[in-house]
Amino acid sequence: MPNLPRPRLRRPILEAPQLAQPPGPEAAQPDIIEAAGLRWINIERPRQSDRAWLEAMFGFHPLDFEDVYSRNQRPKVDVYDEYLFIVLQFPVYDKETNRLISSEVDLFVGPDFIVTLPNEAFPPLAAMFERYGTNEDVRETTFSKGSGYVLYKIVDTGVDASFPMLRKLGLKLERLEDDIFEGRSREIVHDISNVKQEIINFRKIVRPQRTSLHDLEQAKQRYFGEELDIYFDDITDAAERIWDILENYREVVDGLESSNESVLSHRLNDSIGVLTAVSVILLPLTLIASVFGMNVHLPLQEDPIGFWLVMLGMAGVLVAMVLYFRRRGWL
Repeated sequence: MPNLPRPRLRRPILEAPQLAQPPGPEAAQPDIIEAAGLRWINIERPRQSDRAWLEAMFGFHPLDFEDVYSRNQRPKVDVYDEYLFIVLQFPVYDKETNRLISSEVDLFVGPDFIVTLPNEAFPPLAAMFERYGTNEDVRETTFSKGSGYVLYKIVDTGVDASFPMLRKLGLKLERLEDDIFEGRSREIVHDISNVKQEIINFRKIVRPQRTSLHDLEQAKQRYFGEELDIYFDDITDAAERIWDILENYREVVDGLESSNESVLSHRLNDSIGVLTAVSVILLPLTLIASVFGMNVHLPLQEDPIGFWLVMLGMAGVLVAMVLYFRRRGWL
């Protein structure tokens, strides 16, 4: 627990958010849904006007706001007397760059409010917020269970979003394995490198998150009671399954890389073997041609059929060496 002054929530202001709106065209307009005495505020890509609005609405510690507006924060859970500040990161596939990137989601959780601040677009969270905003029955049922349960649904949605990406990654590995043994070893070297980089990026995002989810599991006992133990345990188990899958994928891609290198090495050795055999076969023929090409008197030089006799001898040597090499398995 950080040794910081304990902030005091300004809940009376929360009941009248329109009074806290700063003037001007840049006034913050956060998305808010409310049910059963619980309010969920979602601010995607928060701006400076959003920070002013939050500072007017709540008494969060200034260091928390600095963490919200800074980049590349590590996942963490800060416990205060009246609220939790949580930083989580989830993997997202960027279609523009065709790479796996990290989407940071900052959360403030209190007894009667939840504030989510994704630094970048996080489709699973946006879809969840929209579903609760449009479906009154689902919103009432979920919000009536308290902020702890809504927090569980948010984190669980973010964690579960990793499994479809993992399945696609597994399909890529299966296709790479098929391509290796179908003779496309040279073409898939780049594909193996890309998949390996995806696994590395995935691991970089998931590794620090595991500790934060364990911290969240401990912190929720103070705020949300023991009835949510099984729910947050489920999140921890899902995070561990993701890590185990990534560990397995890392071993698989390392094995595929080694197999591909072995296939390429064997094919290179076969090519070198053929070239070596051809060179050795042509060596005596080159020697015979060189000898009879010398500017000295040689047998058969004056004979009209001498040329054909030499060619016949060279052909006999060629056939004999090819048969010998074939018998030894060198050709």
